[in-house]
Amino acid sequence: MLSIVKRILGQMKNDKRSLGLLLFAPLLVLTLLFFILSDSSYVPKLAVYDMSEKFVAELENHATVIEETEKPEAADYLEANGIDALIWSDSEGTHIELLEKNSKSAAALEAIQDTNKALQPTQRELILDYVYESSGDNQLDSLSFVFLGVISFFFVFILSGMSFVRERFGQTLERMLMTPIRRIDVIGGYTLGYGLLAAVQSVVIILYAVYVLQLQVEGSVALCTLVMILMAFSAVSVGALVSIFANNELQLVQFIPVIIIPQIFFSGLIPIDTIPFGLGNLCYLTPIYYGCTALEMIMIQGKGVVEIWPWLAGSVAFIGVLFLANVTALKKYRRL
Repeated sequence: MLSIVKRILGQMKNDKRSLGLLLFAPLLVLTLLFFILSDSSYVPKLAVYDMSEKFVAELENHATVIEETEKPEAADYLEANGIDALIWSDSEGTHIELLEKNSKSAAALEAIQDTNKALQPTQRELILDYVYESSGDNQLDSLSFVFLGVISFFFVFILSGMSFVRERFGQTLERMLMTPIRRIDVIGGYTLGYGLLAAVQSVVIILYAVYVLQLQVEGSVALCTLVMILMAFSAVSVGALVSIFANNELQLVQFIPVIIIPQIFFSGLIPIDTIPFGLGNLCYLTPIYYGCTALEMIMIQGKGVVEIWPWLAGSVAFIGVLFLANVTALKKYRRL
């Protein structure tokens, strides 16, 4: 038994990459969690209409407050001006209108509750209204764009990465590179081949989610499918790139904490502008951000091509950059 233990420890000692991922990948994820989920310095931005001066003065201790002389239309006003909540009152009670359920809305509600506690006013009914979802929507509907995007990206990454590793172990890639075929043709063929399979998977996932699980989609299902397909091609390219630097399937799996898990934090699970220390800007370096943001705008907000085209362009640009990175990385095997 001791000889087996020595052999395993000896193998790990010689496998510097696996040892590094084993020791440092968990530290990386924990550090990222600490920075992203630590106390946020985010201050909610609230608009008030026809509220008492006493309420407004106390609310300013908990949030940035904008006073409006006329009641705006919440759907256009909140989104266009980056306002977290619109507060106004009538004979029915105090109305609080928010865009959607997320941590920014929670911060806005906390500021309002703290104000009420400080003032200790006579109890009036608080009427919550969400622009992009009703208060009765379940959690799956609220985060469906995150689950769809992350699940699809994860499985396509595993499929393509392991397939590329097996191609190398079977010497198929090496034999191919011994022919006059260009590196760009090799990467193009693999990306298109696995990308088409991943695209089929994406279509199946979105159709199953919408028509079997009955997930809410305010916008176009076809547009959701297009976004999922672009994410699939991004995942194929990421899997291909990582596989070039992995010596076996185990090492590919070990890259998941470094490549996949950090991207989940930028998928919309946490509003980007509430992430402290400016770490939210890292979202622009992750392909999942572009895909999940586009899905959120379609599924939750009912947006169309005109509104989401910057994120579609970002996904396409990522595919192009990853394609060139893969072509360059193949120089490891042949300098042609």
